[in-house]
Amino acid sequence: MWKLNDQELLHDAYIALGSNIGDKERNLTAALKLLKEVKDKIQITGISNIYETEPVGYIGQDNFLNMVCRIYTSLKPLELLFVLQEIEIKLGRKRDIRWGPRTLDLDLLLYDNINICSERLTVPHPRMFERAFVLVPLRDVFPFEQITGRTLDDLIEKCEDRSGVKLFKAAKLISGWG
Repeated sequence: MWKLNDQELLHDAYIALGSNIGDKERNLTAALKLLKEVKDKIQITGISNIYETEPVGYIGQDNFLNMVCRIYTSLKPLELLFVLQEIEIKLGRKRDIRWGPRTLDLDLLLYDNINICSERLTVPHPRMFERAFVLVPLRDVFPFEQITGRTLDDLIEKCEDRSGVKLFKAAKLISGWG
């Protein structure tokens, strides 16, 4: 946690972004822009490269584009979750098939160094350590040596789906969000 001023604390959070319907790259950059528009509540401090990834779970669908952004926020975890779900809806997210095609998926991966387990939210994200499409972009923006006592490289090495993660576009080439 970091102090913004005498009244507000900023929290360090990581959000996974994914899309496999329509203009996938545009969907990701539109989500970043909408996050950035939550003035005085969210500050994007880092974005990963974009990776093309094979679908996991429901495989009868197009490949995904995935990335992770790091933010500082004054929002509490459930408030941030609500903002993420609102952005998904604005960008056309429909929840028809579990792990199915989607214009946009935003998942809160980490929030400070805390664990949350409630009916609405689990942090760290419950399946993130099993998914290379989350861990590989997270490694791009995660500044710490370890997460939950393990290095990201070790966690990625244990993922069965790591061969399905390919660099699509370097972060410095992602236009239209900054």
